[in-house]
Amino acid sequence: MSRLRYLVSYDISDPKRLRKVARSLEGFGVRLQYSVFECPLDDLRLAKLKAELQDLLKHDEDQVLFVSLGATSKDASLIIEAMGLPYEVRSRVTII
Repeated sequence: MSRLRYLVSYDISDPKRLRKVARSLEGFGVRLQYSVFECPLDDLRLAKLKAELQDLLKHDEDQVLFVSLGATSKDASLIIEAMGLPYEVRSRVTII
């Protein structure tokens, strides 16, 4: 089963739900910015992530976006160009 890379961003209206969504996404990918993750997902992991988020969101107030970045491979490296502050993977926990 092939994996695709997804850019997953979220806009969550409640701080408690926001932290739960962030913790959930930490199990699926790498945080690029405070509310943006890069997640390599096959069909099964994508379905699992969406099921987890389905239960966390308040659907009339929150939004999660999934943007496919294409196929992954062992040799592919994440290429990100930053303007302004230099890019760095954020491994710390964000407290809001």
